Amino acid sequence: MKETISERLALLREEMRREHIDAFIFPSTDAHNSEYVADHWKGREWISGFNGSAGTAVVTATAAALWTDSRYFLAAEAQLAGTPFTLMRLKVAGTPTISQWLGQQLSAIDGAVVGVDGSVNSYAAVEALQQELRQEGGITVRVNFDPLARIWTSRPPIPLHPIRIHPLSLAGETASSKLTRLRRALRGCHCDGMLVSALDDIAWLLNLRGNDVHCNPVFVAYLLVDTKRATLYINKVKVSAEVMAYLQAEGVQVEEYTAVGKGLADYFEYNILMDPDETNALLPRYVDARTRKVFATSPVPLMKAVKNEAEIAGFRQAMLRDGVAMVKFLSWLLPAVQAGNETELSIDRKLTALRAEQPMFRDISFDTIAGYGPHGAIVHYEATPETDVPLRPEGLLLLDSGAQYDDGTTDITRTIALGPVTEEQRHVYTLVLKGHIQLQLARFPKGASGTQIDALARIALWREGYNYLHGTGHGVGACLNVHEGPHQIRMEYRPAPLLPGMTVTDEPGVYLAGRFGVRIENTLLITEGVTTEFGEFLQMETLTWCPIDKTPIDPQLLLPEEEAWLDAYHHKVYTLLAPYLNEQERAWLEEACAPLRGSR
Repeated sequence: MKETISERLALLREEMRREHIDAFIFPSTDAHNSEYVADHWKGREWISGFNGSAGTAVVTATAAALWTDSRYFLAAEAQLAGTPFTLMRLKVAGTPTISQWLGQQLSAIDGAVVGVDGSVNSYAAVEALQQELRQEGGITVRVNFDPLARIWTSRPPIPLHPIRIHPLSLAGETASSKLTRLRRALRGCHCDGMLVSALDDIAWLLNLRGNDVHCNPVFVAYLLVDTKRATLYINKVKVSAEVMAYLQAEGVQVEEYTAVGKGLADYFEYNILMDPDETNALLPRYVDARTRKVFATSPVPLMKAVKNEAEIAGFRQAMLRDGVAMVKFLSWLLPAVQAGNETELSIDRKLTALRAEQPMFRDISFDTIAGYGPHGAIVHYEATPETDVPLRPEGLLLLDSGAQYDDGTTDITRTIALGPVTEEQRHVYTLVLKGHIQLQLARFPKGASGTQIDALARIALWREGYNYLHGTGHGVGACLNVHEGPHQIRMEYRPAPLLPGMTVTDEPGVYLAGRFGVRIENTLLITEGVTTEFGEFLQMETLTWCPIDKTPIDPQLLLPEEEAWLDAYHHKVYTLLAPYLNEQERAWLEEACAPLRGSR
């Protein structure tokens, strides 16, 4: 692999010389600005060897660097070791931005040119890059060249998996009704139509699901909506006669995926909304000059984020079945570890198999993070045959996993004591648990954003000098992507308000490099709370049902309200899950859900 990366860079640099390009930038995204992408668009991984979901690789004639965030610092350091790439740690003091680094690297070149593939870079990203590079000595940006089309000879094709109809009983609203609501929202911002690029938005709007992206039930397509028509641009081989008839009945025409440029050129309305963060940089060029392009935020993510009654009911059922699978796994885990022969990868396979036994299971919702000991400190660790380690009956296992069911998407993290733990591990575990509980106890004014309540999950950590650099919570799709916006709970400002019907995770953590990591995560539903003379207040309803390991808890650190919440949560876990378990599993669950003071 290390020689291969060098060979690939040599091929790239030859193309750059041929095209008179002095640097080339590889993002993590696809033509739809997706977080997770089909193999066809994993160009950054191919050129650098780094396989995290977030990162940007930049190559000049003499240097190569990769920028990624704190979730991937340890993983990227390991994967880039021995390659020509230098790791650039985002948001760490002293790390230059990509533009600053390019300004330094290309300072001796008069009229330097930086290349990006405009089909996989968003319009907003390219606009910002052009402005920044102009300030770095007048560097220009070329967007119409994809070197991977020439040098990636084994590049996988764009996937052609068939799409399926998501039943109305689970969707809760017809596609035609959603399109009507979208047109109403567009009129509210004085737009006649829009190009929908985000794959999960298209799947949600049309009540369709696919299998084009690993762990995400989406399909590669565009949707062009105007005042009267909606046109789905998709490879027609993926559309069965049944789905075609369904779309026609919902008022949706179907054209080939590659015809989206012509569709934009033929668009006849006065203006068109294109979300600059979702639309790639090349597509606006197809729109006729007489049509006004409105670059504004898509209304679809907010529509999708507020779940209807059918979607909420689906979540509750999916979480119940997922909890059953988790309990079957947890009741098996410790005896299996004590018996020996279990590794990070083997327990991943076991958990996936138990989930697959549950009704309506489709797939996992992301690659399982099973990090034992020091691997638990790697925030998005993924075990491989090269990194896989055996589990021993001691220390902590961080297990972050989830599933795609037809009626809902799950995301849960448990940190599990496999045997004796140190006092430091017990202390950190309890601080993380305190933050997890305080967020679930939250009550906050309607319209508050996630930024305004993020500190509730961190305050116990901050008081002792601990912190984590990832977000505290993200939205979760209804049989859709496990990461969903526009709302988030995180330190960085996110203005999207928290509204009733939104799902959101609660996942504080602490990661001590080379030692261990702790994260505890439930998925929550935002609901109506109380109304007082000061206005409406919202609160959180727990959707995830699975015991939280009590073994590593230091009860002396918990406030009475935190211990009461934990005991009440465990009582409900037992009540909901016990009827679905055998005698041995019920006995294990009864002990796992016993009151904290009574279990020690």
